[in-house]
Amino acid sequence: MPGIRVTDHLDLAPVTRMAGTVRLPGSKSISNRTLLLAALARGTTEVKGLLDAEDVDRMLEALAILGVRISQRPATRDFAVEGTAGAFPNKRAALSLGNAGTALRPLTAVLALSGGDYELSGSRRMHERPIGDLVDALRELGAEIRYLGREGYPPLNVGRGQIRLGGAISISGRVSSQFTSALLMALPVKSGGATVEIADQLISAPYVEMTAKLMGRFGVRVEREADRRFGVAPGAVYASPGAIHVEGDASSASYFLAAGAIGGGPVRVEGVGRTSIQGDTAFAATLEQMGATVQWSADAIDVCSTRHLVGIDADFNRMPDAAMTAAVVALFARGTSRLRNIGSWRVKETDRLAAMATELRKLGATVEEGSDWLAITPPSKFLPATIDTYDDHRIAMCFSLATLGGVPVRINDPGCVRKTFPGYFAELQKLAG
Repeated sequence: MPGIRVTDHLDLAPVTRMAGTVRLPGSKSISNRTLLLAALARGTTEVKGLLDAEDVDRMLEALAILGVRISQRPATRDFAVEGTAGAFPNKRAALSLGNAGTALRPLTAVLALSGGDYELSGSRRMHERPIGDLVDALRELGAEIRYLGREGYPPLNVGRGQIRLGGAISISGRVSSQFTSALLMALPVKSGGATVEIADQLISAPYVEMTAKLMGRFGVRVEREADRRFGVAPGAVYASPGAIHVEGDASSASYFLAAGAIGGGPVRVEGVGRTSIQGDTAFAATLEQMGATVQWSADAIDVCSTRHLVGIDADFNRMPDAAMTAAVVALFARGTSRLRNIGSWRVKETDRLAAMATELRKLGATVEEGSDWLAITPPSKFLPATIDTYDDHRIAMCFSLATLGGVPVRINDPGCVRKTFPGYFAELQKLAG
């Protein structure tokens, strides 16, 4: 963007309009799930368009330590993964997974059922993110898991348990959908089959639907009863589909789609569209509800706006990551916006509820914060602001849009975007150019 200066912070100059085309990097969620399923499958899988980011690096490193053979095609993000047929060669390993929940949580479940002695740890923040609901469900199956620090949180030791499948497993869905996804992905390791029952409410349900669709591509059918019950039949095993392409990241798409709605556009985002298996594509419908014009094609979404946006009152249980982008869009909408059912923000990369409220106020917004909701009234006049990012990639990315309020914005620690989208600011600059 015009006027960028980079050190330990990034200075963004005011922008009046954003327009252009962005080709999205691969989805983090699909990348890490696909890598793990390919590693567990029979046969070799060509994984094409893998995301180049920190969280995926942690999964690649972990699988290599476990003995999975993975080779990268020269000058591409295409990888050949030689499957292990559910049996990792190395039965003893220490895995350091940073703050990658999409790596640590499914690996916990898979290793608990695979038999071995493993230690899983992460960053300081990862050790503050709860995992007790998943551990409790795995212990119900006979898994041997010990907490190496605080009860209910990583780091963990995963040992050789006596696994018993065939029945129903109860798990809470209130904290993270990743726990349910992790359980489902692990079941074919033992080929015993089981039913995963949600004990309360499942947040981010589209992510579990995505997991089920990816498992289906590897030959394992997941039977689903609404968002309450998910079953894998006895005898299910993973088989390579031969090749699989990682679609663009729908959560990352939200920032560019929002840029089109706030900055006039048109902005075209390529890599997700009508055929996407990611629930966060529904964010485009949220923008439409706020007054933007949205057009869909199979592999792209176009957004523009020629009128004032309006505030919303919406439940974001199914797409809490994209809700952060909606909070910034609310700064540009008439009236007060209320974002509900976002309590899961508190156990993400940081306490996102508190962090978002704090940073929105810096720009002049009036913000009310509840246990699982935010109410945002836009500023009468935007204030220049220095945004603290709390080592949270999504805070850095969504607040970059505040420059469309006609004020300079400083983003502290912009490098935190390497977790999922190292080239984010360069892509945004193209739209502002």
